[in-house]
Amino acid sequence: MLTALELHEIAEADHRILDPFTDDHLLELAAVARVGAGTRVLDLACGKGEMLCRWAQEFGASGLGVDLSPVFSDAARRRADELGVADRVTIEQADAGSYQAEAGAFDIAACVGATWIGGGLAGTVELLRPAVPASGLLLIGEPFWREPPPAEAHAAFGEPDLFSDLPGLLDRFERAGADLVEMVLADEHSWDRYVAAQWWALRRWLDEHPDDPATDQVREFRDEVRRVHLAYQRRYLGWGVFVLRP
Repeated sequence: MLTALELHEIAEADHRILDPFTDDHLLELAAVARVGAGTRVLDLACGKGEMLCRWAQEFGASGLGVDLSPVFSDAARRRADELGVADRVTIEQADAGSYQAEAGAFDIAACVGATWIGGGLAGTVELLRPAVPASGLLLIGEPFWREPPPAEAHAAFGEPDLFSDLPGLLDRFERAGADLVEMVLADEHSWDRYVAAQWWALRRWLDEHPDDPATDQVREFRDEVRRVHLAYQRRYLGWGVFVLRP
C-alpha cells in the first residue's frame, strides 16, 4: 500500500511546480512580495524547490527549503545545481511541520499549498510567524471556493468547512492575526496544467509497472483525481498564494 506522499511522488514526477501555478505566476509572486537581491526566504514543504531556485536565479534571493519527501528534496537540490544557485539555496529533507527556524532569520516565510503541516491555515501562520520580523512577510498558498459548490463537491473534498470563499478566507487570515496585503491567483488553465499533467505521469507509471502490487491503488487514485477535477475542482475551486503581514 502506497502512502499519500508516495502517490504524489508518482503523480508529480514531471512537475517542477507542485501547485497550480505557472512559471509566470512564480515571477509575479516575487514581484508583489518585493523579492530582490539578498531577500532571505524560508519555504516549508518546498516540494522540488522551484520557487526558491527561480527567485535565487532571477532576483538574487537566498533561501532554505524543507520537505519531507526524499524524492522531492533530491529534485530540489538538482534544480539548484542546474540553475547555478546551490550556493544560495539549501534544501533539508525533514518534517516541515516540526521545523523551528531561528527567530527573525528570514524576510519571507512561505508555505505554498501545504497548510496541513500546521494542522490548517491558522496553525501554519503560527508555524511561520517566528521566522520573520514584524516587517517580514508570510506567503500562504490555499484553495478557496470560486462560487457556492454543490453538496457533491463538498463530499469530494472531505470536510464541509475545509474551504471558504475569498471573503471567508480573509476572515480566517484576520482571526489568525495576519494582515492580507497582496495575492496572486491561479486560473483554470494553470489548474489544468497542474492536474492533467498528473494523469499522464500516472498512466505512464501504470504502463511501466503492470505487475506491481500497487497498480490497482495507483489506477484508483488516477481515476479519482481526474473525475474530481473535471466535475468540481476546475469550476468551483480556486487557488492562490496570499501575501500576509504577521
